[in-house]
Amino acid sequence: TEKLAEAQRRFTTLRTELQSTLDAQKEASGVSTLQRRRKPVFHLSHEERVQHRNIKDLKLAFSELYLSLILLQNYQNLNFTGFRKILKKHDKNLETARGAEWRVAEVEVAPFYTCKKINQLISETEEVVTNELEDGDRQKAMKRLRVPPLGAAQPVPAWTTFRVGLFCGLFIALNVTVILSGVAFIDGPNVWPLVRIYRGGFLLIEFLFLLGINTYGWRQAGVNHVLIFELNPRSNLSHQHLFEIAGFLGVLWCLSLLACIYGKFTYIPMQVNPLILYGFMLLFLINPTKTLYYKSRFWLLKLLFRVFTAPFHKVGFADFWLADQLNSLVVILMDLEYMICFYSFEVQWQDNAGLLAKTDNQICYSYSYGVRAVVQCIPAWLRFIQCLRRYRDNKRAFHLVNAGKYSTTFFVVTFAALYSTHK
Repeated sequence: TEKLAEAQRRFTTLRTELQSTLDAQKEASGVSTLQRRRKPVFHLSHEERVQHRNIKDLKLAFSELYLSLILLQNYQNLNFTGFRKILKKHDKNLETARGAEWRVAEVEVAPFYTCKKINQLISETEEVVTNELEDGDRQKAMKRLRVPPLGAAQPVPAWTTFRVGLFCGLFIALNVTVILSGVAFIDGPNVWPLVRIYRGGFLLIEFLFLLGINTYGWRQAGVNHVLIFELNPRSNLSHQHLFEIAGFLGVLWCLSLLACIYGKFTYIPMQVNPLILYGFMLLFLINPTKTLYYKSRFWLLKLLFRVFTAPFHKVGFADFWLADQLNSLVVILMDLEYMICFYSFEVQWQDNAGLLAKTDNQICYSYSYGVRAVVQCIPAWLRFIQCLRRYRDNKRAFHLVNAGKYSTTFFVVTFAALYSTHK
C-alpha cells in the first residue's frame, strides 16, 4: 500500500512537471521569426538547452517509474500465485478442500489481489509517454518503457559470443606459454615477489569467471538473481559478459607476466609491467565515460561504497553478499598491500630483474610493521559491523551471534601476527 501510494504521488509529480515543461516550450516557440533568423542554425539558447535536458530527464524519470510499477505488479501476481500453489499442494497432500475454500474466502478478496490501481497507473504512464513525449508513436514509447521478464535471459550479440571464445582461447594458450616460459627462463633465487604481485590479479580474474558460471547456473535453475540483487532488469551483465571481461583481463594478465619473464630481452624493467596492468584495471573500473558497461561498473562502485560505510546504511542482500566475497578474497587485499609496500620500500629500479629478488627480504611480507594484520582483518570487520547494523535495525539476536563469529577473525590474526614476529 505504501509503495502504491508513493508511485501515485510520483506519477502526479512527474505529470505536473511534464505539463510545466511543455507549457514553457509553447511559450518559447512564440519567439518571432525575425529573432530566430538572426540566430545561427546550429546554436541553441540556454533556455532551449535546459528545456531539452528537462524533456530527456523526464523520459528517464517516466521510464524508472514504469519499472517500479512493473515490479509492484509482479510482486502482486507472485503473492497470489504463491498462495494458490501452496494451498493447492496442501489440499493434495492432506486430501482436503479447506485450502481452496480459504483461498476463495481470504486471498481472492484481499486488497493486494483485488486492487487494480497498479494496472491503471501503468496504462496512464504508457498513455502519457506515448502522447506527450513520443508524439503519439506507441511503438517507440513501449520500446523505451518495456521491461524484460525478471530472470529471463537477455539476448547477447553474436560479437560478444565471438569475443568470449577469442579471449578465453587466447587466455588458455597464453597460460601454457607462461608456464613453459617460466620453467625455461626464470632462474632467480627468489620468485616470491613476482608471484605475490601477480597472484592477486589472477585470483580476481578467476573470481569473475566463476561468477559467470554462477550466473549461468542461477538462470538455468530458475533463481531470479536480478530481483535478489536488485539489478536493473533492462541493463545487467549476463554470464557471457562476465566471461568476456574475465577473458580480456586474463589475456592482459598473461601478456604482462610474459613481458616480465622476457624483460631481459626487451631491456624494459619488469617492475613497470605490473603497474601498467593494474593501472589499466583501475581505469577500467572507474572510467567515468558511459562506455564499457558503465551502469554495471557504477553499480559495483556504489555497492563497494555501501559495504565500506556499512554502519551508516541499511544492509541489503547485495551488501553482505559482496562483504562475504571479500572475506573469501582476503588474499587479494593482502597481495595489494604487499605490492604497495614493495613499490614504496623494496623495489630496485636500477635492476631490470627487480621482481626476482637477489635476497629474501621479508619486510613487506611480515607482520612486523602492523599494516598487514590490519588489512587481513578488513573483510571480517566489514561483516562484523554489518551484523551490528542489522541487529540495530531488526533486533534479532542471531545477528549478534553472526557478529561474534566474524569477531573471532580478529583474535586469530592478532595471535598469528604475534607468533610470527616473536617466534
